Amino acid sequence: MTGTVGLVRVLTTDDVDLLEAHGRVVAAAHGLDVVTRCIPDQPHGVHDDASFDRAAPKVADLVAELAPHVDAVIVSCAADPGLAAARARTDRPVIGAGSAAAERALALGARVGVLDLTVRTPASVTDVLGDAYVAALVPEGVTESRDLLTPAGTAAAVAGARELVARGADVILLACTGMTTIGLADRLATEIDVPVVDAVLAAGAAAQDAIS
Repeated sequence: MTGTVGLVRVLTTDDVDLLEAHGRVVAAAHGLDVVTRCIPDQPHGVHDDASFDRAAPKVADLVAELAPHVDAVIVSCAADPGLAAARARTDRPVIGAGSAAAERALALGARVGVLDLTVRTPASVTDVLGDAYVAALVPEGVTESRDLLTPAGTAAAVAGARELVARGADVILLACTGMTTIGLADRLATEIDVPVVDAVLAAGAAAQDAIS
């Protein structure tokens, strides 16, 4: 079944290619039509408690705006800002990338290692994982997703994923949707022997299931 999904980016940008990057991934993987919008006034996205708090009401407002025109809405941020408030404002399915990724990881294994840009894994992920959460790791020298585009950053991400496997992880969860933009899951899949969960793809799968 083909459906239309609204996708909310928490990174404010007028770069159309960047804005629609996650939507293209979801459309290609799941055969969905995607309408992407971004919240205002957050050019650095969600990266700490303050930016999360600023984003949450904006996300809820944008979901409410999109919902009448789509079959489901994805909040494309692993921290799931504004998810509960958004769900309260529409009867359309609203999927958070973080919680969707955690649910997908649990379906694939029992010990989940998280690769992120901060070791403080979002509650949207840890609340779902519970005792299956092994550890979080930030690739060495990486402070933002663009760093992963460099040879050193990519190598650090691979090393980080291998370290999480060495600590006992049988699934790797990418808890930064910026990692989707650079296709990190595909690269890791060629380097490690455990499943890798991309948060945006997981949210797309959940949206597809919700409207089937």
